[in-house]
Amino acid sequence: MIRSFNGKTPKIANSAFISEAAYVVGDVEIGEDSSVWPGAVIRGDMGKITIGKNTVIEDNCVIHSGSPSSPPFGDVIIGDNVIFGHGAVSNGRKIGNNAVISMNATILHDVEIGNYSIIAAGCIVTEKMIVPEKSFVAGVPAKIKRELDSKQYWWSQFSPKIYLEWARKYKEAGL
Repeated sequence: MIRSFNGKTPKIANSAFISEAAYVVGDVEIGEDSSVWPGAVIRGDMGKITIGKNTVIEDNCVIHSGSPSSPPFGDVIIGDNVIFGHGAVSNGRKIGNNAVISMNATILHDVEIGNYSIIAAGCIVTEKMIVPEKSFVAGVPAKIKRELDSKQYWWSQFSPKIYLEWARKYKEAGL
């Protein structure tokens, strides 16, 4: 479901796949070949949410632009080739290119995550944390564990490509 709110209507690239069971509202821009899967909520009501190209927002994710601590209310930038795993929640400010936000990770207000970083499943990234490029982050609360190893790069390199094919199949099926 795609809805206008407060005079703002989502702008979605023609090649993007948005599940009919997703909810995208307000000042949201979604780039080429990106996909938003069932149960996902992208709520651009307190600031603009810009999602780059070939980015995957998996089932039951929540992305919200609200951040009362940082006027203007929370514009959000999510880069290209980003994967948001099932159930991830973000009020973060910036997610760099080729980042992976794993299943059920939570990103609190004003967080910035660098390019090629991985946030582990179930991790809670605390308010205003800055994650450098190529970091592996895990824990509750989140801690930078180390720089990514070569095996971890697989997720940011190949997951978006796999989802691109699935999104095309869903779109062709009219789902």
